Order: sequence, then C-alpha cells, then structure tokens
Amino acid sequence: MKSIKTLSVTFCIYLLCADVRGEIVSASVAAGLSAIVAGGMAGFNFVICRFKECCGDRWIHENFTGLAEELNSKLYGQYLVVKPVVNHLKGHSKGNPSKALALSFHGWTGTGKNYVARIIAENMYKKGMSSKFVKLISATKEFPHAEMVPLYKDRLREMIESSVKQCEKTMFIFDEMDKMPPGLIDTIKPYLDYYENLGGVDYRKAIFLFLSNTAGGDIAEEAMNYWNEGKKREDIKLKDMELIIQKPALNVISGLWHSELITKHMITAYIPFLPLERKHVKECIRDGLISGGYYKKRSDIPEVKVSEILEELTFYPEGAGIFSTTGCKRVVEKIDYVMEEV
Repeated sequence: MKSIKTLSVTFCIYLLCADVRGEIVSASVAAGLSAIVAGGMAGFNFVICRFKECCGDRWIHENFTGLAEELNSKLYGQYLVVKPVVNHLKGHSKGNPSKALALSFHGWTGTGKNYVARIIAENMYKKGMSSKFVKLISATKEFPHAEMVPLYKDRLREMIESSVKQCEKTMFIFDEMDKMPPGLIDTIKPYLDYYENLGGVDYRKAIFLFLSNTAGGDIAEEAMNYWNEGKKREDIKLKDMELIIQKPALNVISGLWHSELITKHMITAYIPFLPLERKHVKECIRDGLISGGYYKKRSDIPEVKVSEILEELTFYPEGAGIFSTTGCKRVVEKIDYVMEEV
C-alpha cells in the first residue's frame, strides 16, 4: 500500500504541474487528486480514467437518442435498418442481457453497412472507431488463407477473450463476412451463447456486428419485384426480408456457410440493406459536396450539378436504371472527378 500511495502522490504532483489539453488542472481536480493518497488504487484508477480511455461511463456513453437521430438524418433509403438497430442496442444495454448481441448486416456494396457500424461506434464510444474497445476485423486482411483456419481460430479466440476481459462492453465488427473462410466464425459461438460465466468471464454484454454482401442479390431481387408490381418500397416487411436473407447466408459458401451461428439461432437479428434508388444517391452526392468543401449548405448546391455527378454512376436494370450498382460507395470519387475538372 505504501508503494501505491507513493506512486499516487508522484502522479498527483505530475498532473498538478501538467498542462492538460492546454489548461492547468483546476483546484477542484487538484483536491480530488490529493485524495488519492488516502484512497489508494481506486482513487488512482479514477484519475487515470479522466485522461485515458477506460471501460466506464466516461468513455462508453451509449447515446441512443443521438444514434437514432443520426441514422434517421444521414442514412438514406434504409428504413428497415434504423428501428431494429437502435431498439436491439438499447434493449441489450439495459440490466443484464441473456446473451451477447449479434446483428448481421446484409446487402450490396455501398448500401451503408460500414457507415451504420461507424455511426453506432461514434454514438456508443467516446472515441468512436478509434476506441480500443471497438475491434474492426477485416476478413480479407486477417484471414486471407483458407488452409490456415486452425491458426485463425486460435487467434480469433484469443482476441475475443482478451478484449472482453479488458472490457465487457467491447464491440466486434466483422467486415466482409462473405469472404471469411467457411467454418472459422463458429469459433465465436460459445461467446454468443447463453452462458453467465465462461472461463471466469461474462461475454453477455459484448456486441458483435457481422457485415456481409451475402444475400445482397436476393434482397435486390425482392426490391425489384416490388417495383415491378407497382408496390412501394416502404411496404417491404422486415420479417419477410429476414427469411430471404437466412437461406443464402446458410447455403452460399462464405463465412456463414452451414454456420452454427445460424442453425443454433445465435444471431439476434438479420438487418437488410436495400439497393439505393437515384433519389437516395442524390442525397449522398449533396452530403459529399458539402463535406468536400465545394458548397457550404445544401441550398447552395445547383440541381444540375447533382445530376451531372449522378450521370457518372451506373444503375440497373438496363433501360430503367432504378437501382445504383454501387450504392453510394463511389460518390466521393465521382464528385472529385466532376468538380475538379479543368
């Protein structure tokens, strides 16, 4: 205890002399620091966590109101996404959940899967995607060789266990699940199950997001069927799309192929990302023109300029051109191409 107190005093003196973010530590903070001498390690940790990211409310704020507002204002054409994502996250955060939350995002490239994952991170963790409690795992980068699955399983198991031991509210984002070697993802099944204690660790407050292009074609086909029948896009029901997603997710050779995460019902919800129409891509273009510094506000943007950029993108089916083949993914590069013309 004496060594802890000595360290605490030394740390107090250091902070009292330091310029934290350009401001001298206040008298009230200094008084709090002095209390560490009497409080021991608990007080020491309290002060450490004022300036360094820790697994607590100061750094994990779970702003569900902000999450809903940002998704509603910045995510275009994905009315089937906002409510289930926000409600599942909010429900999982209350009390003691029965299992870890597992949301599986499905849809073609550019429809907003990564974008939504980033917005979730920014509204739940103070440091967003830079938080040490947000783990982004890219299948093509981390697991490129199918013959090395046994090694990858050990790595994945170690990463999840060490991360949740450090913080029970860790969020794991698995990107490009469709490119993950089959069989690998089943390694995480125990951490998604209903265990209160697994090897001395409770994994039930962890969050798993799976991002995949699998079933993107099936989702797009259903959206096209609605359009061909003269039905409104908004009439598509989430429960119907979940059934459409599950079959190819289970049977197409990809990361979830024959996975126990599906057969044992470990996935909390399947979230469909519909193909984007021209009106949705136009909104992405307007956002890009502002974020790129070409205009200060949306009302300043000429419609003719939006249309010019839109024409650089491709749509299907041929002739009708209803849906974007790449969603909003190539919008920024097309904006730069058009706006930087000499």
